[in-house]
Amino acid sequence: MRTYGISVPDGKVAETADQAASIAAQWDGAVVVKGQVLTGGRGKAGAIKVVSSVAEARASAEKIIGMTVKDLPVNRVLITERINIASEYYLAVTIDREAESVVLILSAAGGMDIEEVAATEPEKIRRLTLTADPSPESLKTWLAHAFPDAGHLDQAVPIILAMNRLFREKDCSLVEINPLAITAEGKLVAADAKIVLDDNGVPLHPELAELRNDEEYTADEIEAKAAGLSFVSLEGEIGCMVNGAGLAMATMDGIKLAGGTAANFLDVGGSSNPEKVLTAMRILLRNDQLKVILINIFGGITRCDDVARGILMAREQLGITVPMVIRLVGTNETQGRDLLQQAGLIATRSMTEAIEQAVAQAQGGARS
Repeated sequence: MRTYGISVPDGKVAETADQAASIAAQWDGAVVVKGQVLTGGRGKAGAIKVVSSVAEARASAEKIIGMTVKDLPVNRVLITERINIASEYYLAVTIDREAESVVLILSAAGGMDIEEVAATEPEKIRRLTLTADPSPESLKTWLAHAFPDAGHLDQAVPIILAMNRLFREKDCSLVEINPLAITAEGKLVAADAKIVLDDNGVPLHPELAELRNDEEYTADEIEAKAAGLSFVSLEGEIGCMVNGAGLAMATMDGIKLAGGTAANFLDVGGSSNPEKVLTAMRILLRNDQLKVILINIFGGITRCDDVARGILMAREQLGITVPMVIRLVGTNETQGRDLLQQAGLIATRSMTEAIEQAVAQAQGGARS
């Protein structure tokens, strides 16, 4: 944000209480100690402390480092200069999917609990469609009600224009400032912020790829990414292995409709060699809650006989005892089905039938 001309507090990251104290000394201890963890609700959890001395900074850092926020461990803290906040706003640039446009969201009720404000007092949330190059004058007219002070208004316009440029140039799905603070001196500062990058755009920005945090992903998700698999952990009992993101989403919808719950999203992609299937199976089997594995393959580029070989390889090497339900349709499906049948496995052609079988298996018994 600073590179786009938006004012943000100075600060440094510390991994120990002593480091935190040393950094806080730069501002005579008048700092904010913020636990660095990828979730909201840090303030309510006690992971953000406003302090007035180096000793307080050390004590707060010592308490915050090692705590958990929503089951996520805090391993470091950000020490920032303290600013004198007179009022707070919420600002965000994001995507309005219904309107198929980029939208600016503004509220004078910034700070914590903005979601509650949106739910209980929606009239306090304003929205404006943003073009790629909005007119500063029209933006100023729209903002005038929220920023009655001319000095504040003159600062707000370039901040929003900068947010819009950042959003578009870095392929973001969200650029959020909460709170946008008006200091006692009348300056607008991004006191805290959140930026979400579209994963599909990250390869275009190698400097942003370096900011990726491994802690954002489970070990399974990291292994899956390295193997060229798209994997997201969920909380259900039916492990899913599907080729194609759309079919994977439809499979999870079908499981829900049939009364079951998916344990994961897993898209093995369009070129499923046996080793890829083996890796996918290995990841699925680490889930102790798993009661059945549903394999749903619609072979276009994907060859069904390759998938079948991967399934048999996984069964032999991993000693799979979890029931498997297989739906195999498409390229080389007859060969794939023959391979499975010779090994005592049956593959159906019906997606609905496969889903219903998987849900029945999951509801009928626990993992052996």
